Amino acid sequence: MKSWITPLPVAIPVQEDNLRLFDTAAQQKQRVYVKDGHATMYVCGITPYDATHLGHANTYVAFDLLYRYWIAAGYHVTYTQNVTDVDDPLFERANELGIDYQQLGQDQTDLFRSDMQHLNVLAPSHYLGVAETVDWIRTLVRQMVDAGVAYEVAGDEHNPDGDIYFSIDAAEAKTDWHLGVISAHSQQEMIEFFPERGGDPQRPGKRNPLDPLIWSAYREGEPFWHDDVLGTGRPGWHVECSAIAHHTLPIPFTVQGGGSDLRFPHHEFSAAHATSVTGQPMAEHYVHSGMVGLDGVKMSKSLGNLKLVSNLVASGESPMAIRALLLDHHYRSDWSYTDEALAAASKRLETWKSAMAFEQHGDADTLASTIFAALSDDLDAPVALQAIDAWAEKATQQGLPRDAKLQSVNVAVVVDALLGIKLY
Repeated sequence: MKSWITPLPVAIPVQEDNLRLFDTAAQQKQRVYVKDGHATMYVCGITPYDATHLGHANTYVAFDLLYRYWIAAGYHVTYTQNVTDVDDPLFERANELGIDYQQLGQDQTDLFRSDMQHLNVLAPSHYLGVAETVDWIRTLVRQMVDAGVAYEVAGDEHNPDGDIYFSIDAAEAKTDWHLGVISAHSQQEMIEFFPERGGDPQRPGKRNPLDPLIWSAYREGEPFWHDDVLGTGRPGWHVECSAIAHHTLPIPFTVQGGGSDLRFPHHEFSAAHATSVTGQPMAEHYVHSGMVGLDGVKMSKSLGNLKLVSNLVASGESPMAIRALLLDHHYRSDWSYTDEALAAASKRLETWKSAMAFEQHGDADTLASTIFAALSDDLDAPVALQAIDAWAEKATQQGLPRDAKLQSVNVAVVVDALLGIKLY
């Protein structure tokens, strides 16, 4: 699957990397070390049955900051993102609309890529869909069967024979992984979240109500692939990310990212699947972004209370103002969108642009150091934006004409490279 195209930022002078990120599994900030100058990251992508809302954008802009930080630090970065183009919500929406699920998936993936280009989000190194990686997924499921951490459930009046589930109890007995070690949720929270987030705790024949489906036997009207061992069917949800990460990144890779609603069950079981086969942790750190609401309620496709990036751009809003609005909230915070906040972000951008008329030699280097230091502390973008505010105010008050001998790395280049906000 083709990614969108966004040029990598230019190299800028920054201080030594001292990155600390809040690790969900550890429930505290931890120092993130990059091995051999190669940073690696996996961020779970969209299920393409509807357009990109600000909640999605918040996640991808947050991890774009990390991508940019590592590039500025001089590292080689391999970043993988998936597209869940084989999944129940996509089939259901396609049926509602009376169109082919593949066409719907392609249309919405194209729209997502366009939204990311508008927001100046750097394209990942690998951008892969489930449909094109089924062979990888089948292999991983077979390996889990062979390892004794997966089992087949007999059919009933509602389900066919052949569904294969991951066994929590078997994995806990055979590996260092145990339920909750990644998500840091309580047992009660996991029981509550599982049915809300695609789980089927009431399925007869399961050994543990929270066991996740890893291979779904053929059901009429759904896409399918034949496997001599697994039977005819299609992949489950969590296993796709385990397989794609395993084939594109070292194990363990540096950071697993995504929205906080993916902590459980998705990231919990993606990690469990990988560990059950490799005997190693899937990732070194698990990092999650907060939720964005509208009028105090979390944005979600099921509720329909969405502010779509494409609609905002089509109505004339500046994509850079949208990005600045997102970055004005710490990536881990939950917050609510207002039109007034977007207007304030637009005004802020204009102030910065006006201040560029007074930029002096050395401003860019100082600002780069300050922004990089802010991002080193758990990607603290709000503090970085405040540093630009302070520079703009000082430059404007001094009112000195723009230095004609400015180097190629100026304030606009620094703000674009580190924060992804274009001022030109």
